[in-house]
Amino acid sequence: MRSLPHCRAPPAAAISVGMEIRTQAFKANVADALVDGELQRALKGLDGSLVAQRRAAYERLPEFEALRDVGRDIRDHALRHLDLYLEAYEKNATAAGAKVHWAADAAEAREIILGICRDAGVKIVTKGKSMVSEEIGLNAHLEAAGMEVVETDLGEYILQIRHEGPSHIIAPAIHLTQGQVEADFRRLHTKLPRDRVLDEAPQLVAEARQILREKFLTADVGITGANFLVAETGSSVIVTNEGNGDLTQSLAKTHVVVTSIEKVVPTLEDLATLLRLLARSATGQEMSCYTTLSTGPRRAGDPDGPEAYHVVLVDNGRSEMLKGEMREMLRCIRCGACMNHCPVYSAIGGHAYGWVYPGPLGAALNPSLLGVKETAHLPNASTFCGRCEQVCPMKIPLPKLMRHHRETDFAAGSEGSTSGVYRAGLGMWAAIARRPRLYHLLARLGIAALGAMGRRRGRFGWLPMAGGWTRHRDFPAPQGRTFQQLWAERQRGVER
Repeated sequence: MRSLPHCRAPPAAAISVGMEIRTQAFKANVADALVDGELQRALKGLDGSLVAQRRAAYERLPEFEALRDVGRDIRDHALRHLDLYLEAYEKNATAAGAKVHWAADAAEAREIILGICRDAGVKIVTKGKSMVSEEIGLNAHLEAAGMEVVETDLGEYILQIRHEGPSHIIAPAIHLTQGQVEADFRRLHTKLPRDRVLDEAPQLVAEARQILREKFLTADVGITGANFLVAETGSSVIVTNEGNGDLTQSLAKTHVVVTSIEKVVPTLEDLATLLRLLARSATGQEMSCYTTLSTGPRRAGDPDGPEAYHVVLVDNGRSEMLKGEMREMLRCIRCGACMNHCPVYSAIGGHAYGWVYPGPLGAALNPSLLGVKETAHLPNASTFCGRCEQVCPMKIPLPKLMRHHRETDFAAGSEGSTSGVYRAGLGMWAAIARRPRLYHLLARLGIAALGAMGRRRGRFGWLPMAGGWTRHRDFPAPQGRTFQQLWAERQRGVER
């Protein structure tokens, strides 16, 4: 593949970020999350909502698995020829009246958008939900320049007034309970009657809509992300379940799209295929409530739309990913299914991961963007149960990618996160595992000894070198025989 157009991709060590990075505090973040009662109550509903809805959508579409294969192939093809499709997108978007900007990293993207806003004489900026804008730290940059930035997605608006980042890529406030949201609205919306009723979700939505309406009407610039870019037409696409995205991009005089370079797809037909997978995987819907294609600014005769239309294409490490083992991660269409089904995410939520992208997505992507040393805990925060890969609509081998980061971290030696004790223990294990007779002998002796010691209680409250397990739960006592012994006995029974 040729060099990507206009992108001066920096080396991985020079990737710039915006949002505060707390990935190295992962273990402390997890400890806090596990004792946070409100968070645990909020996370309990995950399996009964998004997981169940995705399962129902899967069962209603017999060709779902075949569609996943097609979607994967579309994304792989687009990535193999990303340079060509980005050039085609720029050509067609420009022909439609768009101004396309190329940003090598987060700092350049922030400055480009700040310049657009200053040229537009901005006082108020409205924003639709955009994970890339979180990645580059856009809000704080614009606010530091004296601009008022208002998140208009309901979840993002709630987080903005709480001064928090999103904990999920499609349901950013999933970690909050309804009671917490009500308390925040009463604290902030002091001009509304104190005796108003906010007992149900529709009442909270109506209040947020009332507050945000004025912002939509007075904003000078509207900023959105993009789920996809269509090379064939030069269109950007947003997929939402709220009308805020359409209002953000159509009411302000200037619309700015900020997204990453891998979002481009070749044709509208390809887009239609991916849309069939996206909503079903994300929320269990056949289609999201709003799927909006924007192609340039308002034309003569259009009833609404912006007078100026800008697209900021952000690299920030993607070009480097294209060259190596992590290329498959760029197939991701940001549905969130991997985190919805992840037992680790379901126990700790998204903030514990310490950066923009949580769950298995973050465990595979964040080390590629931030470096393995900075994020070494994340790929280790996985049971490798494989549910993330099983439900990913793009069939991204997330466990394999996380394993690659683990191997990279281990190979880093003293520069990585693994301690000398850990490395010595793993080396001893490897030496034994390479000698099957020795392995089976030691396994039989160890199982027999543990079985005898634990026969009375049936479990252990403490074991040497197993404190990470026994601090939180008992360790079941073995029954006295190894799996290999049981398997051999079964095989002899079958042969007889």
